[in-house]
Amino acid sequence: MRKRTKSVRHPARLGLAALGIMAMATAHAQQPDWTAEPSYGSYHLMAGFTPDPWVQSLQAGGTTEVNGKLGPGCTGYIMASAPDVDLHYTAGSMPLYITVESNADTTLVINAPDGRWYCNDDFTGLNPLVMFQNPASGMYNIWVGVHGSNQMQPATLKITELNPTQ
Repeated sequence: MRKRTKSVRHPARLGLAALGIMAMATAHAQQPDWTAEPSYGSYHLMAGFTPDPWVQSLQAGGTTEVNGKLGPGCTGYIMASAPDVDLHYTAGSMPLYITVESNADTTLVINAPDGRWYCNDDFTGLNPLVMFQNPASGMYNIWVGVHGSNQMQPATLKITELNPTQ
């Protein structure tokens, strides 16, 4: 005859399951919110804009770590709750360059008009650059991140149609 045993719950297993659920919810919540009002404003630029480069000083970084799930080269810490800058761009025949200058190791995370994510880290030294060879007209949501740290850092976002590496 078999002996009946009481069902024993394993608090450690329940705790791990709860952590797994929380991690999934947190990962989903950390998707950058491209629909939010940008922290440093919305700007309209048309091909041939002056002055070129267009410049915005800001604080790079944030509390949300970005990873390659957004797209290739996506890294760093950003403030995922809102873009830093929304660029409404009317394209012409020139390429579009979006770059950052800072004494910190900065990154770029951009949601382009095609709905895809474009990212860069360390294009020139520790400064990122994303180039759109044939840019589309539309909204570019831009986040400036900091690589390897969630500490905010001063940075300058630059948007230009002239190759900044020459």
